[in-house]
Amino acid sequence: MRTRKLWPLAPLTLAVFLLASCGGDGQSGGLEQALIVDNNPNSCTVQGSGGASVVVGSGLAGDPAAPEAASGYRLGLTAKNSSRYMAVANTPLAVKAGCDILKAGGSAVDAAVAMQAVLGLVEPQSSTIAGSAFMVYFDAKTRKVVAYDGRETAPAAATGYYLLRQDQTDPNSPKPVPSARRSGRSIGVPGVLRMLEMAQKEHGKLAWSGLFDYGIKLSTDGFRIPGRLGDAIKSNASSLALDANAMATYFHADGTPRATGETMTNLPYAKTLKAIAQKGADALYTGEIAQAIVAKVAQSVGDDAARTPITPGLITLGDLAGYQAKKRDPVCVNYRSSYHVCTMAPPSSGGIAIAQSLGILGQFNLAQYGPANPSNEGGIPSVTGVHLVSEAERLAYADRDKYVADTDFIPLPGSGVATMLNTDYLKQRASLINMDQSMGTATAGDLGPVPLGVDKTVEHGTTHLSVVDAYGNAVSMTTTVESSMGSFHMVDGFLLTNQLTDFSADPADPASGVPIANRVAPGKRPRSTMAPTLVFKGNEPGEFVMATGSPGGGNIIQYVLKTVVGALDWGLDAQQATSLVVFGASNSPTTNVDGSNTTLDLTGLIDGLKAKGHKVSNSPQSSGVATIMRVTKDGKPMLQGGADPRREGIVLGDGAL
Repeated sequence: MRTRKLWPLAPLTLAVFLLASCGGDGQSGGLEQALIVDNNPNSCTVQGSGGASVVVGSGLAGDPAAPEAASGYRLGLTAKNSSRYMAVANTPLAVKAGCDILKAGGSAVDAAVAMQAVLGLVEPQSSTIAGSAFMVYFDAKTRKVVAYDGRETAPAAATGYYLLRQDQTDPNSPKPVPSARRSGRSIGVPGVLRMLEMAQKEHGKLAWSGLFDYGIKLSTDGFRIPGRLGDAIKSNASSLALDANAMATYFHADGTPRATGETMTNLPYAKTLKAIAQKGADALYTGEIAQAIVAKVAQSVGDDAARTPITPGLITLGDLAGYQAKKRDPVCVNYRSSYHVCTMAPPSSGGIAIAQSLGILGQFNLAQYGPANPSNEGGIPSVTGVHLVSEAERLAYADRDKYVADTDFIPLPGSGVATMLNTDYLKQRASLINMDQSMGTATAGDLGPVPLGVDKTVEHGTTHLSVVDAYGNAVSMTTTVESSMGSFHMVDGFLLTNQLTDFSADPADPASGVPIANRVAPGKRPRSTMAPTLVFKGNEPGEFVMATGSPGGGNIIQYVLKTVVGALDWGLDAQQATSLVVFGASNSPTTNVDGSNTTLDLTGLIDGLKAKGHKVSNSPQSSGVATIMRVTKDGKPMLQGGADPRREGIVLGDGAL
């Protein structure tokens, strides 16, 4: 049955209700829900310099997808507003894919599926359909938040020495070659596609089969290589050279790398997306594509002329067929009795660290330590503001390094998340902060006799997207290939990750011999720092305030926290909070102060931090924050978005922005 009704709310030119079941393919049960379609021709476009609407990917003047060399920092970005729906990501073509789905009446999860398909094509240095992701989802109808876990797993044949020894049983065996990352040992059983399929079956509104159309079109007809991809191809050329599929995709016949601005196609990727569109995630986890993945992981010599030895991984068809995405309870905390913040649960450590940091910062009046001149790219952070946030992060990272891993294998101390977020415990941690002197390196809190060693394994890579649909649902999703272009193994048009290097290579602390929580085990998920985050007013999910998150490996906690604090404590708009100088610290004496925006004079900030005992690193940071906020303008609620100036992303929504 189909009916059509006019939707009376502006600014949609025309919206129609098409009855569709709750399931993404119209197959799952549940009450029928109205499908809101936007026929405004200006939606999902940008405004050119003359005020005319420009379609992203058109190549016309003002097209934000027109490639240029990857810049360190884009000046002059301003918050973008829309009325009903919005998508933000770190590359324009992925944002267009998501926005077009929202315009057609799709849900935030539908949009995330389409965006992931495009990201794996145009941003393979950061993401892949054979990678991993975490999603935090808000259902506006039920007012519930759920966390989806699509993290890779170690194969069944892996032991604690999987990354350390070619022969896991021999203590004298050499390490994997040419490195753990470039070997097959770094490749985990992929999870993102199973996760997206699970979420879309529960929250999708459009047919799964149609969510890949734009990715198929781009990979078939071609797209112009963005600056970051062009740089990644060039910088990773020697490692990609060991893989014939990668060479055929990213290099010319004479061996020279494809460059920024060139038009390239990826026909194998189009074929893969078509199979996934028709067969669902099973297309990747069973059959010919699964066989190709297993064969690639098992490769023992490179495709280069030297036939470089490669230690094979041990993934089997059974590992792929048996992979399961998981739904988890999000990590949620109330902040200043005003906001309810929900973020990712383990195996990511990012959510707990964000929640702990907020609990610690809640003991201080941060509002009085906001940045100077916030209208100028978010402004220059204050010395005290950076000091307090960095010290809170040091304490949170210390707990993270010791206690957090895949809780299906290694439980958190005490009562779990509740113990680590206990109010009295966080007050005690906050009391360790000296307003005048940095602690340098923090010690993990005393949470009982937990025999675990400290793991400071460094993470890399990732990308992030935030989406709010016309129904009020929200998605914050961080997705990753790990290091730039992953393991450099390529099959059927997509790269395989090096995600297992997020495990501790050594199963025990070399100094004490105490087991490390984040050690490799069969079926286990490596610890992550990804922290997709949603914020609501009050003390429970309900009135949406903010969706944010960021790539950045081990620094994700810092990137997300400065954005949340910037918005909630310092009153910055979506773009100001996103553009704000990145700052923070892992558990080391060094405090990071982003040097990407060279137009800001940060001398006073740096000198002030040094006076408090901080060692300051002022190198550029590769953040990628994507933020959507609910705001009120002229008495009307609307969405406001900000894209990170350190990446190539944009904001799109209903109506010309």
